[in-house]
Amino acid sequence: MSRKTHPRFVDLSVAIEDGLPSDPPGLIPKIDYVDHLTGAEEMTTLFCPGLAREQLPAGLGWAVEHVRLTTHAGTHLDAPYHYAPTMDHGKRALTIDEIPLEWCFHDGVVLDFRRKADGEIITIDDIEKEVYRIKYEIKPFDIVLIQTGADAAWGTQKYLEKGAGMAREGVLYLAEKGVKVMGIDSWSFDRPMQAQAKDFAKTGNPGVVWEAHFAGRDCIYCHMEKLANLSGIGRPHGFTVCCFPIKIKGASAGWVRPVAIVP
Repeated sequence: MSRKTHPRFVDLSVAIEDGLPSDPPGLIPKIDYVDHLTGAEEMTTLFCPGLAREQLPAGLGWAVEHVRLTTHAGTHLDAPYHYAPTMDHGKRALTIDEIPLEWCFHDGVVLDFRRKADGEIITIDDIEKEVYRIKYEIKPFDIVLIQTGADAAWGTQKYLEKGAGMAREGVLYLAEKGVKVMGIDSWSFDRPMQAQAKDFAKTGNPGVVWEAHFAGRDCIYCHMEKLANLSGIGRPHGFTVCCFPIKIKGASAGWVRPVAIVP
């Protein structure tokens, strides 16, 4: 009798945590936790008159959290509207609630660029060499995951400075192949902001600022940021990615818990 095998699910997200230095100051998530004792007090005011805390099981009520964060906190999917009000040479940019769900459930491929130094750029040549190395050909609707190793610094002050970032031409190259969703295991799909600022100060060229994001003005694509655990997939391709975003009306991004489904 053959044994039925089940796929392995690999969580590619980071947790949203209170006060963690995962974003610049002013953008760090804030979570207020209401425990069961406080929840009991809230219940007595809502179910009044007459309900006493002692009438609840063990005198305890519900637990609730109040969360204050941006749509770009934690692992999230950026919509084209994040990059500009238009996409694909003048079309109205899609917001996160308008992203076709069929884009978010497709074959995945990991491109490993951990060899590149923090702040380096990932070019078309880099992509082609990596695809050749893993013996793969990118096809339309593949979900391309860029591995930089920056997730190893998650939760530390160094996180915002870690990882390589995509070049504008690299984004356009993948988009031309029909890729609609990409992702990266660092804070931004672009190089760290410090690297961009340093190059801009040196050259005065505004083209080095947010070039991967701004590529979305000339194509149609989404990308995930703050991925994690890409090594846990255990293979560069031959798996499926599921990454449906939270539906927020008219928003530039939505939180997502991407999962690699490995046969």
